[in-house]
Amino acid sequence: MAWVPYDSFLKKLFTQADAIDFDDAGTTLKVMIATASYTPNRAAHDFKDDVTNEVVDTGYTSGGNAVANKTVTVAGNVVTVDADDPATWAENAAGFSNGRIAVLYKDTGTAGTSPLIAYHDFTVDKGNVGGDLTVQLDALGIFTQSAS
Repeated sequence: MAWVPYDSFLKKLFTQADAIDFDDAGTTLKVMIATASYTPNRAAHDFKDDVTNEVVDTGYTSGGNAVANKTVTVAGNVVTVDADDPATWAENAAGFSNGRIAVLYKDTGTAGTSPLIAYHDFTVDKGNVGGDLTVQLDALGIFTQSAS
């Protein structure tokens, strides 16, 4: 699954005061699910309050699921940012079936200050009505960048 970083996140990588510390245990990352009515805008969207049309239904918690065990490693001149996949949205007959966009963000507790990191378009609607839904962050890590 390829994650597409928001431009504001890429800028934060090189602005120490605004950088997201993936190694900090106090940093809460979450993945939320939006419907196809949300159109990600890499250049203009920078905070959670820019994300519209979040799914709602039984078995989905507003704001999405937390991501655990964040890590940043460097090996062979390659930096990898990774974490466990967010908790599964368990099957529920009254759940949602219209999830199209997964959005990874840092949760500050306030939508207007919770910076967006990346999004993934499933290309088809997904949900938890006909089975569990697990969003994979990526087998190779959320982000991998070679320094060579």
